[in-house]
Amino acid sequence: MALRLYEHDPDNLLIKRDDTFPFFLKEGGIQEHRMQFEHPVAAGYYQEIYFDGMHIGYGNAVFSDKVLLNFESDFETVEMHFALKGKSKVFSEHFDQKVGFEANQHNIVYANQMRGKMQWESSGNEICEINFDPKLFKRFLPEESVLFEQFQQAIDKGNSGKLNPDNSHISHQMYQLIQEIMQCNRKGTFKKMFLEAKVIELLLLQFEQLGEAKPNNTSLKKSDIDKIYAVREYIIRNLDTTCSLINLALHVGTNEFTLKKGFKELFGTTVFGFWNDAKMEQAKVMLTEQQMSVGEVSCHTGYKNQRHFSAAFKRKYGILPSQLKS
Repeated sequence: MALRLYEHDPDNLLIKRDDTFPFFLKEGGIQEHRMQFEHPVAAGYYQEIYFDGMHIGYGNAVFSDKVLLNFESDFETVEMHFALKGKSKVFSEHFDQKVGFEANQHNIVYANQMRGKMQWESSGNEICEINFDPKLFKRFLPEESVLFEQFQQAIDKGNSGKLNPDNSHISHQMYQLIQEIMQCNRKGTFKKMFLEAKVIELLLLQFEQLGEAKPNNTSLKKSDIDKIYAVREYIIRNLDTTCSLINLALHVGTNEFTLKKGFKELFGTTVFGFWNDAKMEQAKVMLTEQQMSVGEVSCHTGYKNQRHFSAAFKRKYGILPSQLKS
């Protein structure tokens, strides 16, 4: 099985994999591969993890300009696709519908021996994609909906396409799971068990969201959605700071009302509820996996008073951070 990605000349390859999906291992351990690439048209990295009929791939790339790349593949796969940043489109006679993604969108795509063109925007692009052997994927595919039934029929007939014609927005829960997958530091069998559980949980969330009649039913304009996701990213990158709601709104060019309403609509929580949960989740990782002291974690999560941090941690998890460490 092979994958080839090139700009104009098939002999001048950006990516070439002659054994692209050995990750469809039927049994056994877990394998990982990291690819760094520096090319006139693109620079970035791509991390791969593969085991037991599944493949996890994630990475980012910056393109020199809007780039149109040719691709060829000789295998079939079902892909959970998450566009974390950037914008891309795929043009292929094998698809009977438009296949494109903008930032913070997801869908499930079946691809069977594809060839065509892939267009990437010049801004930073970041993706997470999880591939299944189609036989394995069909074990999880629900049967309660015409949408799922049609997708299974398409797989059985070898007809490439998306599960839902409309992409959905990546939810807060999905982002949490994606981060856990990308940041997993476990090894061997324990890593495999952890990733399998997270992938199935993520697939469940996709099925629930994509299976709805109107997955993108929202009162928000696209420009407002982009700004609210920008606030989310700002919070994740600045967990050790504090900021007022009005300043967060001004930071992304919106108003306080739109931010409050839109954040609740997209993520099911308030801005500061999300900020506090993100701090506590990071604190838990620091305490259990990075072996940091309670004082160090308190400082890294923006608390000047360690007792205030301990109280907030107990409200979230029901135990003191010192008890978690012991």
